[in-house]
Amino acid sequence: MRSTGGRRTRTRTTRKRGRYVGAEPASGALDDLAFDATLRAAAPYQRERAEAEPDGPALHLRSQDYRKKVRVRRSANLIIFAVDASWSMAVSERMEATKGAVLSLLTDAYQRRDRVGMIVFQKDRATLVLPPTNSVDLAEKRLVDLPVGGKTPLSAGLWLAHQTVQQELRRMPELIPLLVILTDGAGNVSMGEMPPQVEAYHIAERIQEADIRAIVINMESADFDKGLAQALAEHLGGACYNLAALHAESLLAMVRGELGE
Repeated sequence: MRSTGGRRTRTRTTRKRGRYVGAEPASGALDDLAFDATLRAAAPYQRERAEAEPDGPALHLRSQDYRKKVRVRRSANLIIFAVDASWSMAVSERMEATKGAVLSLLTDAYQRRDRVGMIVFQKDRATLVLPPTNSVDLAEKRLVDLPVGGKTPLSAGLWLAHQTVQQELRRMPELIPLLVILTDGAGNVSMGEMPPQVEAYHIAERIQEADIRAIVINMESADFDKGLAQALAEHLGGACYNLAALHAESLLAMVRGELGE
């Protein structure tokens, strides 16, 4: 249930400007009554009530008849890309595809009220290279030179993604978050004393418990895939996608599909 709206994803709202799609018992809230549904709820009892109160009104209503409107409207999205930038032959392709998708989403983000951000994790840390924004100009400046190389601190990337989403939702609770993680799912650097993979799955489960929708884009070659990206997606409670060719258009189409467009 959202209190404010956007232009991309449909969600239920408590405001009166959404589209009326159904009704439910009013439960004492009488400020947005669905008159048609209220009349339908009261109709079967009219003869009985008229006989009990012959001098009463033409229409006999009781509090249990009242129905309030269920409305839906477009809500804005918060889309965070978390990209594995550890060293591989395809890292430059991965970064360019993600930058292209980010910039494409931002071209209409202002009108749709969406916000897009990007996290890069490599070596022993994760970095918020693009704080959530709807500015194409800011994205173009911040995404010029991105760090690459080193090991894979997967848990650090997941932790920073979780913190970034939570912080943004505290500021703008009406946003609907989507976390897009581009990785092969193989973490080899821990933040604490847990084994890297165990720690990453632990953080992934916390993301799922926070009702943050997340998907994984598997960056591993099909010939060497050990199923780690799929395992990560399962701990996140989301889907795992295997893109035949990673480029901005395919990544953008997948994200827009997840947004219901």
